[in-house]
Amino acid sequence: METIQRERGLKKDSHSVEVMSLAPTLHILYTCPFCWKVRGLVEYLGLDVNIVSVNGMKIKKEVAFAGDWGKVPVFTDEKGEFFVDSTPLLRHLDATYNSGKLAALGDKQRQDEWLNWADTKMSKATVPILYGTIGSALQTTTRISKIEKFGFFSRRLYAWAGFPVMWGIIAKKRVKKDGRKPKQLWHDLLTEFTDEHGEHSFFGGDSPDLVDFAVYGYMRSISPFPQFSLLQDHANGMEWYHRMEQTSQ
Repeated sequence: METIQRERGLKKDSHSVEVMSLAPTLHILYTCPFCWKVRGLVEYLGLDVNIVSVNGMKIKKEVAFAGDWGKVPVFTDEKGEFFVDSTPLLRHLDATYNSGKLAALGDKQRQDEWLNWADTKMSKATVPILYGTIGSALQTTTRISKIEKFGFFSRRLYAWAGFPVMWGIIAKKRVKKDGRKPKQLWHDLLTEFTDEHGEHSFFGGDSPDLVDFAVYGYMRSISPFPQFSLLQDHANGMEWYHRMEQTSQ
């Protein structure tokens, strides 16, 4: 699977708590946009991290060691301390393993504002583009059931019972509330984001900062799905996306 094969410099392990004392561990779903935010930075920094895929139907149980959080990503460091919530995780990884160099790029207030922009606008745009029509919703849940770690029956249950919920209850409300078709919404957001770069290659200037990795994570989470083609005719957005891909090579 393309999304898994593109991992660089990461150790994957089927165990979870048992390996925490040996190396940092990141519990993820492979299709989770919040996980992609953190994984992109892990790859960029070249960290030796065990990637643990959790069962999509048993997330709360599999990350119960992190208390009541009940979501992914969950990062556990060499000392066994766990950290949650993707944007604070970006800050933590940068501060702990990169001397805070990404957070120090540019103006802090501008960076904070755009991190919030990414988390409030781009995060909400991922559901409409993946589940905005009944056909795309079925494609998405079927694809997720093949990528993620599911049991034999839960895989089929998720694929065929999940799409009506995501389309009928969640995606339709978001599309109706925004008023734009999912493709137009994404194009508008990418235009707003890339316009903010000015003449620079990245939001952070000549190199990416935390905002770049946040936006990259949301966009990258769509890449395993056919709906990614809806973004590929946004020239500036895709040029920036490919530059981000190259930073981890």
